[in-house]
Amino acid sequence: MDSDIRKILADCQTWAVVGLSNNTSRAAYGVARFLQGHGKRIVPVHPNAETVHGEQGYATLAEIPFPVDCVDVFVRSELAGDIADQAVGINAKAVWFQLDVVDPDAYTRTTAAGLTMVMNRCPAIEWGRLGPT
Repeated sequence: MDSDIRKILADCQTWAVVGLSNNTSRAAYGVARFLQGHGKRIVPVHPNAETVHGEQGYATLAEIPFPVDCVDVFVRSELAGDIADQAVGINAKAVWFQLDVVDPDAYTRTTAAGLTMVMNRCPAIEWGRLGPT
């Protein structure tokens, strides 16, 4: 899994952050800021389609009018599989399920479709542990 983590951190420049809003107490807010601070473009994906960290938000992945490299998922495990399927549908390169987000069936479907996938990890933690190289 470390090689997949390194690949995503190094190769993915545009990150759709599903569940990102302007709620500063949520983990998605801080992780998105971290990614942005490390040169990644973040795209908020939330039903309210809020602008967060200066980036236009979208209600769904399908509404994003440009390519997305990684779909970073901050929703409950029971909802995450549908998001992973949507990531396949928009031709993302990777899916990242955050800490405590686990769906082995989604992992099987997503990797079978050719995407790189990480589950139950945080990119901010992994960046410090492995770096983007």
